Amino acid sequence: MQDQRTAEQAWLILAVTSLATFAAALDTSIMFMAFPDIGKTFSDISRADLSWVINSYTIIFAALLVPAGRLADRVGRKKVFLVGVTIFTVSSMLCGAAPSVETLIGARVLQAVGGALLFPASLAVVLNSFPPEKRALAVAIWGGVGALAAGFGPSAGGVIIDTLGWRWAFYMNFPVGLLALTAGLRILRESKSETPEPTPDLLGVPMLAAGVGALALGIVQSDEWGWGNTKTLAALVIAGVVLPAFIWRSATHKSPTLDLNLFRDHNFRIANLATFSFAIAFSAMFFGLVQFLTYVWQYSILEAGLTIWPGPITAAVVAGPTGRILDRVGYKIILPLGALFFAAGSGWLLWRAEVDPNLWGAWLPSAIMTGIGVGLAMPSLSSAAVRGLPQHRYAVGSAVNQTIRTLGSVFGVAIAVALMGDLTPDGMLRAFDKVWALMICGGLFAGAISITLQNPTVERARESPFKGAVPASESVVME
Repeated sequence: MQDQRTAEQAWLILAVTSLATFAAALDTSIMFMAFPDIGKTFSDISRADLSWVINSYTIIFAALLVPAGRLADRVGRKKVFLVGVTIFTVSSMLCGAAPSVETLIGARVLQAVGGALLFPASLAVVLNSFPPEKRALAVAIWGGVGALAAGFGPSAGGVIIDTLGWRWAFYMNFPVGLLALTAGLRILRESKSETPEPTPDLLGVPMLAAGVGALALGIVQSDEWGWGNTKTLAALVIAGVVLPAFIWRSATHKSPTLDLNLFRDHNFRIANLATFSFAIAFSAMFFGLVQFLTYVWQYSILEAGLTIWPGPITAAVVAGPTGRILDRVGYKIILPLGALFFAAGSGWLLWRAEVDPNLWGAWLPSAIMTGIGVGLAMPSLSSAAVRGLPQHRYAVGSAVNQTIRTLGSVFGVAIAVALMGDLTPDGMLRAFDKVWALMICGGLFAGAISITLQNPTVERARESPFKGAVPASESVVME
């Protein structure tokens, strides 16, 4: 009877933690849908400046993700999870009520702090609640909930924003967060690492955020300021100084923000480079698609959300069996094949997308091809990154891979914004052709370097407690 109660409690814990990650993952995908509507509210703000509503969250989330996981191990996973949920919920309300873009960006930074705290802590709580033989299933469900949220985001966001406005994309986090917080206080069990790592490098976090932020600023504002402008050059110089300094500090600190020793593993090194490239293409795609549908084809947010839906559905269907066939087929086939499908779908848009809407001839074939590509590539990249690591380094390896993917997303949005420039009626199609070309290049590069990956052995595959699981914020659907 005791074992039955323990098992039931474990599944309740999974439900509570998944609820919070569902809200956080849903918020990420909805933001792309909300972007055009936010632009209408703050019509005096340029697209470049407005992009920081997305990038401010992504940069802070990426910088804090690994230290937050270590913090949870040291001070308590339940405690950090509940603090993260509280910060995320309160900051969501501040985002919804923001009277200006500056306030909205500030609230998004706070929201990123909450998201970075709750994500790794929630996974740690789940792993600690299940016996070893049940952990793979539990993590798969945890990741599947995040994937469902990311895939559900475009259509849900379209309905909410079209009927209630973009502010409700944030307000809807309140009841979900309140429920997760209330249930978490009663159900979750506290746990800490028996051998916690040293306190993470606190200076490395702002260094990473400042370096990435400066580089993204220079790219985003290049069209508005000009590449030769003093402000653009200053941003790039700051990035050129701070990022190498961050790498040096990570190489010399006893508990770095980014553990460079992980990159000694060949698969980890190559998989993360491919992840970075694919993430740039992926985020540029999603950001570009929403802008294309609303600006060029003049779709409403609701119509855009429903139009995007075939891509995530295809990705989710393909991703299911991908994890199961990786050990038999290998990365050398699956990853390049996925990247090739993604590049082909992007090329189809470059070839067929015109000013006049063409759902059947241009849109749907591209959505299916890119969906297949994402469904094959995303779980393969996540698995390839950690498969060669020792078992006790799976968690930190996954966190670093997730961080690199998130940083890729920052640059994907930044480069897409720079390529679009100021959209004019005469130049709209040419602007988006540049985005489709970026997607092709990112996909092909990821596929090309993936050919050098080493396929996993059966023994190594059996060791992994994460077999078939995909973390929520590395969801395989089109966020």
